[in-house]
Amino acid sequence: MPQSADKVIDHENLFREPEYQKMLADKKAFEFNHSDAKIQEIVQWTKTEDYKEKNFAREGLTVNPAKACQPLGAVYVANGFHKTLSFVHGSQGCVAYYRSHFSRHFKEPTSCVSSSMTEDAAVFGGLNNMIDGLANTYNLYKPEMIAVSTTCMAEVIGDDLNAFIKTAKEKGSVPAEYDVPFAHTPAFVGSHITGYDNALLGVLKHFWDGKADTTAKLERVPGEAINFIGGFDGFVVGNMKEIKRIMNLFGVEYNIICDPSETWNTPTDGEFRMYEGGTTKETVEKALNAKATIIFQEYCCEKTAKFIAEHGQEVVVLNSPIGVAGTDRFLMEISRLTGKPIPEELEKERGRLVDAMADSQAHLHGKRYALYGDPDFLLGLSEFLLELGAEPAHVLSTNGEKDWAARMEKLFASSQYGSACKAYPKRDLWHLRSLLFTEPVDFLIGNTYGKYLERDTGTPLIRMVFPIFDRHHYHVRPIWGYEGGMRVLVDLLDEYFETLDANTIVAGKTDYSYDIIR
Repeated sequence: MPQSADKVIDHENLFREPEYQKMLADKKAFEFNHSDAKIQEIVQWTKTEDYKEKNFAREGLTVNPAKACQPLGAVYVANGFHKTLSFVHGSQGCVAYYRSHFSRHFKEPTSCVSSSMTEDAAVFGGLNNMIDGLANTYNLYKPEMIAVSTTCMAEVIGDDLNAFIKTAKEKGSVPAEYDVPFAHTPAFVGSHITGYDNALLGVLKHFWDGKADTTAKLERVPGEAINFIGGFDGFVVGNMKEIKRIMNLFGVEYNIICDPSETWNTPTDGEFRMYEGGTTKETVEKALNAKATIIFQEYCCEKTAKFIAEHGQEVVVLNSPIGVAGTDRFLMEISRLTGKPIPEELEKERGRLVDAMADSQAHLHGKRYALYGDPDFLLGLSEFLLELGAEPAHVLSTNGEKDWAARMEKLFASSQYGSACKAYPKRDLWHLRSLLFTEPVDFLIGNTYGKYLERDTGTPLIRMVFPIFDRHHYHVRPIWGYEGGMRVLVDLLDEYFETLDANTIVAGKTDYSYDIIR
């Protein structure tokens, strides 16, 4: 073989060596019984309008959905609370997926344990797994709170978390007064944002409504503080810093409910921090008394928003505000709720963003984008693209419903640049592939999985959606606020200029626009 201890070849070149090329060719000859010409014929057909019609007519099959499952959102929530360990009642393999998904995106270890249900638990129920699992978690990792969620296996057989947790306490797995909030998060319905909503609701119910009927419900004493809930956010490390900075500039009292920004941004200084930062239990209880709660992602917190409103608070729901108008609404809501004027520093930041947009608008004006992701993010980013004079032509959300699509169409109708734009709810990335071939755009905005669409269709990809595995540390910069809008603007421009340089790089042939000054 071409590689030895004296000659170590990086993987990107290793498999180009003759020995590997022959091995791969033999493998293809063994596995495939179709000629290269026939394969190319079918490939070309999948790029046609005829195939797109058949593709969009399918009902019983999903190909590469742009979403994850409920328990992933529940694990996210658990990581947002102080010294809290996520406990997933289900199979160990599922939990490995959740941990690796977050660790690969945030480049940080993500703590999460499992009740390790196997075949016997699938038949007889997972009560014993819960009893042993809670005891091991409590004694080995010493969290101050354990947040329980479920996978498909536990939900299919109907395990009752409330009853199981109470039995585990009776058996001595954890003290009777120990906090174990829970949420049923079946992975076969909804998505990661549904799981986030269910899990966050479970935490608030636990502390506000009497800890599963084991204590008296908290009585609300109205105050002046403002609660903030960010929702499932792949840029939480950068975004939460920006939100706190804005709140501090206003000088308001605020409570962040679910804050994993420090959990996924720990330093390397010789000390392992299994638990870092997060919302404390005292803050959760105090949050009941807040004057209002601002929720940054409406579709991510539908049940939670209703629950908070039922407890006497005003609830302000936004849709991942990105850019000028979205941030304006956020700041004006803070000002309205608190009676405080918008700080001069934020007014200057707004002016700087508007100035940068004016400087660069000629390059982005009229550019067509395809984008996919969660419903709130798409509403926020599409609004910013329209502000830039760009066209969010194809906006696709696998976990978006018809009401979300109607909101998107209303947004398109509000701008002259939205007339040729369309929203696609409940669609997947194979649908988007058809759109990119039959109705091409200039750029694609998505996550790491979009790189296969980029390779297949030749549409340049801008990574701005969770998860991002193949680039590092994007999560530490904000996309919210005026400062976040500036970051998004720069990312859009960078990809535009990189693409322009690549298309004008051949000396004497295409380099007439290979300019030093852009």
